[in-house]
Amino acid sequence: MKWTEHVWKDIQPLYNKILAMPFIQELKGGTLPLEKFQFYMLQDAKYLEHYGRALAALGSKAMDIDMALDFFEFGKNALVVEKALHEAYFQQFGLEQQQEITIEPTCHHYIHFLKSTVAFDSIEVATAAILPCFWIYKEVGDYILSQQTGDANPYKNWIDTYSGEEFAEGVKKALAYTDQLAENTTQQIREAMRQAFITASELEFMFWDAAYQNRQWLANR
Repeated sequence: MKWTEHVWKDIQPLYNKILAMPFIQELKGGTLPLEKFQFYMLQDAKYLEHYGRALAALGSKAMDIDMALDFFEFGKNALVVEKALHEAYFQQFGLEQQQEITIEPTCHHYIHFLKSTVAFDSIEVATAAILPCFWIYKEVGDYILSQQTGDANPYKNWIDTYSGEEFAEGVKKALAYTDQLAENTTQQIREAMRQAFITASELEFMFWDAAYQNRQWLANR
């Protein structure tokens, strides 16, 4: 069994909780309150900015040239392609494109977990840490798409992005690189990879939950 198959089993209960959480269920049904989606989009815009940098930094650590180029491309996509999607959403959902965005606690935690892991841990552990953002989003996007019965959902563009073939291809590459790294390292590092993967998966849950619960710094309330 591949390393990624093992760790997905480890987070299966958490993934089930993600699918059941109000943010995902209401997004699926198109009933998510606008202010909750706005909070999410603003935080996600800042998250992707830093995630793209983390991906590029991870690419710079790769000895395999194909892996390096792919992670540079992933980083560019996070910074450019998805930024354009957010700008379209900002206009659609009444957000100012140039407004100053405060990075709220959960987003702040997630960003700094990824950047510190990429900076100070091995490439194996860093790759495991960045994987849930790819993989869980793809799985959630596929799940929501499978439940859609028409085009009336106001969040259709978001759903289509994370259930699309282009995004799926990137996920496949990230999974393959992670399995390759896990296969060629020690059991001790594989365990560190597992812990990083689980932590990032929990932060995925917390990110959506923070948007639903409007979790902000106390000074911002």
